Amino acid sequence: MRDCFSFEKQIKQFLSKREDLKLLNSSTAISSSSISITNICTLSLLCHSTSTSPVIVQHISAFFTVTANLFKILPAFNVFVELTQWLLLLASSSSSNSTSSSHIVHHLPPDFTPKQLIETLRRQTDEVAALRVFNWASKQPNFVPSSSVYEEILRKLGKAGSFEYMRRVLEEMKLSGCEFDRGIFLIFVESYGKFELYDEVVGIVKVMEDEYRIKPDTRFYNVLLNVLVDANKLKLVESAHSSMVRRRIRHDVSTFNILIKALCKAHQVRPAILMMEEMPSYGLSPDETTFTTIMQGYIEGGNLDGALRIKEQMVEYGCPCTDVTVNVLINGFCKQGRIDQALSFIQEAVSEGFRPDQFTYNTLVNGLCKIGHAKHAMEVVDAMLLGGLDPDIYTYNSLISGLCKLGEIEEAVKILDQMVSRDCSPNAVTYNAIISSLCKENRVDEATEIARLLTSKGILPDVCTFNSLIQGLCLSSNHKSAMDLFEEMKGKGCRPDEFTYNMLIDSLCSSRKLEEALNLLKEMELNGCARNVVIYNTLIDGFCKNKRIEEAEEIFDEMELQGVSRDSVTYNTLIDGLCKSKRVEDAAQLMDQMIMEGLRPDKFTYNSLLTHFCKTGDIKKAADIVQTMTSSGCNPDIVTYATLISGLCKAGRVQVASRLLRSIQMKGMVLTPHAYNPVIQALFKRNRTHEAMRLFREMLDKSEPPDAITYKIVYRGLCNGGGPIGEAVDFTVEMIERGNIPEFSSFVMLAEGLCTLSMDDTLVKLVDMIMEKAKFSEREISTIRGFLKIRKFQDALSTLGGILDDMYPRRSYRGRRE
Repeated sequence: MRDCFSFEKQIKQFLSKREDLKLLNSSTAISSSSISITNICTLSLLCHSTSTSPVIVQHISAFFTVTANLFKILPAFNVFVELTQWLLLLASSSSSNSTSSSHIVHHLPPDFTPKQLIETLRRQTDEVAALRVFNWASKQPNFVPSSSVYEEILRKLGKAGSFEYMRRVLEEMKLSGCEFDRGIFLIFVESYGKFELYDEVVGIVKVMEDEYRIKPDTRFYNVLLNVLVDANKLKLVESAHSSMVRRRIRHDVSTFNILIKALCKAHQVRPAILMMEEMPSYGLSPDETTFTTIMQGYIEGGNLDGALRIKEQMVEYGCPCTDVTVNVLINGFCKQGRIDQALSFIQEAVSEGFRPDQFTYNTLVNGLCKIGHAKHAMEVVDAMLLGGLDPDIYTYNSLISGLCKLGEIEEAVKILDQMVSRDCSPNAVTYNAIISSLCKENRVDEATEIARLLTSKGILPDVCTFNSLIQGLCLSSNHKSAMDLFEEMKGKGCRPDEFTYNMLIDSLCSSRKLEEALNLLKEMELNGCARNVVIYNTLIDGFCKNKRIEEAEEIFDEMELQGVSRDSVTYNTLIDGLCKSKRVEDAAQLMDQMIMEGLRPDKFTYNSLLTHFCKTGDIKKAADIVQTMTSSGCNPDIVTYATLISGLCKAGRVQVASRLLRSIQMKGMVLTPHAYNPVIQALFKRNRTHEAMRLFREMLDKSEPPDAITYKIVYRGLCNGGGPIGEAVDFTVEMIERGNIPEFSSFVMLAEGLCTLSMDDTLVKLVDMIMEKAKFSEREISTIRGFLKIRKFQDALSTLGGILDDMYPRRSYRGRRE
């Protein structure tokens, strides 16, 4: 008893520092009357305390030994476990510690069962702790682990991917003489599958046969095949099934269903149907899963009608449709945007006993949101609530995403608030939908605030969050902030993806920071993110636009060295750059190389060459390009014809250009300002004002609306051409009413003509219209009107021109945005 009371003194000193253990400290002595479950639990807590010293733990160990020997009181097994874990940790933490746990032996209670050990193993927070407990318990003289104990420790290790320890436990199980069954090896199959070790999944069959003399059965192969099918490892599925056939293992309905699922995943629905038709020859009948799997295969391939035929076949076969079948077909209708038919199908199914569930409503909500009917989706949610079902995270995310796509961000935020009020916690997907939409609307500051809110709620921003914010900053030309956020992203442990790098490289190219863009490409590779054709195309485009064509060619050549396949965009970008650099022969050679690599030149390829020849006035070669284009099966588009029309006008062949304009109009093409503008401009230059204006009016009636360049051409032509001044005034009024501010230099000429003809009131009216459309300030309007009132027209025009230049530097004048 002396050791016990000595220990009591030491433990009391420790307890005096612990507020949470005053109950035990109040005991006057540790004796047979005061030892209780409370004492044992408190001592257990001491073992768990991170502040407990090794000496205290060893004293607790001694205490257990004394109480067990003197008072025949044994603590609960979990207390033994906790103490032993501490002792094992102390023993392994320092080789210099001379005190070993081996001299203190704790024996298990005589009534201890494997079930208690299994429960204790399940409570362990990690596989190392669980293995330590298992090893200690299995070494006890009065305890032999059962197969269920071995299964539990194997599951624990499998969840953590500790396969080496799993193999050791399996070998120990073999040496102990414990009875094996196939379930032990299924734990390996499922664990290997979880960590994508699919060759090991297939290899476990050989291990169990050769080393443990256990033959796989139908259920074992079904589990193995299903793991491979779910992972889309269809070649391994074929190999595993062949080994099943070689071993003459019987197929059951589940086997066929799994193999049919594999075929459907490979988009081989017809072979899947043939396999279903083989089932009766094996003495088996297709079940609801068989038919539904094939329906799903048809739906994934976009063939809903095929799925409906299988449903009819299912009914004819006498196999009843379940709720799963109905939901699969509803999903098929919604995926194709056939919502009305989906609703009719639901009504029909309800009349036959179907009851819509969470999946049904979520499918409808998602389908409606995808076709832009988020408001109707909200009505479905109301019906869902009336049916006694609560919307879940999937419901809310579909709604919020649908509203954001419609630009209804404020409404989406209301749904988010509703979601929180109903105790449905938003996740990163929820917030990302709103953040992405805000960024696309150039509301990056608001998006950043939501990202901060996300972090404060314990939801870490993911790569989608950062990409949306970076994209928003790039679109608003805030390149420095985008790069700063990129650095923050990496600092927070979020790995950038290909989309991140592509946006930033494009942003740097736009900012003419080409060296930084190349450095980012190198960083991308160092971080394990594969270079792709989109990144290279972005770089080539950036260098071409900055007239660094030789470096663009080097990047083009590097693609082959890096094993990145070039596409049509790659070739077209470089061909366009070469043409703009007047290296048309090199561009033609590159087009030949493009053809040799199996890529067909398209309208973008030909249009680049055509533009070059039209600019240089080589109409014959330009016409040859159009002819080659047509004979190659590439139909010229309106851009092709408009480019050729422009070339003809520059070469002075206006009549030919006009005939070509009529010709393409006869082909049924919608003419654009790009096609009309060169002809109208050429007619004005030849003082054929009447023809030019007739063509302009035709353009208003029959083609796309005139653009700012059209108005500039017509306005300049009317003001400079010496025609009726009234026509120029009327056109000025029309132009302003359509939202275009007149070109100032031409307006000055019109103003001088009005002053010469004493048409001061008309000039004042036109100036007032310009100031109103351009949204001048009250102060600016007052100043200009003051000059006009005292007939200082030159000062008024000078002030007007200065303000317009500040508003629209080096641009065609258009009204300020509302």
